[in-house]
Amino acid sequence: MKPLTIYTRKLTAEQATTLQTCLEARRYEFRVVPYARFAGEKEKTNVVFYESGKLVVQGKGTQEFVEFVLEPEVLLEARLGYEAVLNPDLWLPRIGVDESGKGDFFGPLCIAGVYVNEAVVKAWQDKGVRDSKNISSDKKISDLAELIRTTPGCVTTVVPIGNEAYNRLHAKMRSVNAVLAWGHARVIENLMGQKHRMNPPPVRAISDQFAASKSVIEKALMSLGRSIELVQRHKAEEDLAVAAASILARDEFVKRLASLGGDFGVELPKGAGANVDALAKELFSSRGLGALARVAKMHFRTALRAQGLPEPPKVEWRGSGVSKKK
Repeated sequence: MKPLTIYTRKLTAEQATTLQTCLEARRYEFRVVPYARFAGEKEKTNVVFYESGKLVVQGKGTQEFVEFVLEPEVLLEARLGYEAVLNPDLWLPRIGVDESGKGDFFGPLCIAGVYVNEAVVKAWQDKGVRDSKNISSDKKISDLAELIRTTPGCVTTVVPIGNEAYNRLHAKMRSVNAVLAWGHARVIENLMGQKHRMNPPPVRAISDQFAASKSVIEKALMSLGRSIELVQRHKAEEDLAVAAASILARDEFVKRLASLGGDFGVELPKGAGANVDALAKELFSSRGLGALARVAKMHFRTALRAQGLPEPPKVEWRGSGVSKKK
C-alpha cells in the first residue's frame, strides 16, 4: 500500500496547543496561511491547523508524522496502521445499503447498494468516502460517486423510485417505512443477482435501522436477499459500504431532481421549508394537482398546504414511557 500523503482531522483547542508546541520543539518553519491559526513546514511535511479546527497534514512525510508525532504526543492514540485490529470487520466483503430523498418533498426516493471487499476499502482510503450527509457539495458527491462506480472490484446498483411510482406505493402500503423496506430489499436482490462479480462473496448486507422493528425489511426480502445475513443498526453509515451507498443514492437524487426541475422550467429545492411550501403552492395553482404529483411526495403535509386543505392533528408518539410530538 502506498504511504499516506495527506491526513485530515479535527482537533480540540487543547490538542492544537500541544501540536503547536510539538512543531516548535522540532524546529518547524512557521508561515502565514489564509484562515489558519498556524502552519508549519519541515522537509517533506506541511502541517496546517485552520481556525475551523481542522488539521491538514500533507507531503511525503505525512505517515511518519502522524504515527510518530501526532498520534502519540497530541491525539494520545494509535490508529494509523492498526485499522484491522481496531475494527476487525473493516476488510470483510459486504454490501451496504442506504437511501436519499426520504425527507425531500420534491424529487424521487433513491436507494443504492454497494459491494466492497478488502481491495476496494484500501483503494478508498483517504479519498473522502463518508456519509453523504457530511458532504455539502453536489460536485463532491458526483466526483465520489464516479470514483465508487469505477473502482475495480466494487459492484453497485441504484433503485430510483420516481414520484408517481412513489405516490402509488405509499398509497398502497400506507407507510414510508414500508416503501423504504421494499426499496432496500429490491437493492439487495439486485446486488445478489450479481454475486458472480463479487470476489469473495459478501458475508452480510448492512442497512440503517429506520423502523422500530427489524422485521420490516426482513419481511420484504426477496428470494436471493434471504440467502445473506442482514444487519440493521443505527448510524449504519459509519460503515464504509453504507457510506458509499449513501453517496450513490444522493448523487442519483440530485441529478433526477435537477432533471425534473428542467422539465418544469423551475429549480426544485431540496428538503422542506418555506421555499418548498411557496413553490408547491405555485405549481398547484398554475399547473394543477396532477403536475404537483409528478414532482412531489404527496403524503407530506406540504401537499395539503399547497392545496389549501386542513392538516390533520399531529399524533402523540409514545415510546419508552415518554410522550412527545411527532
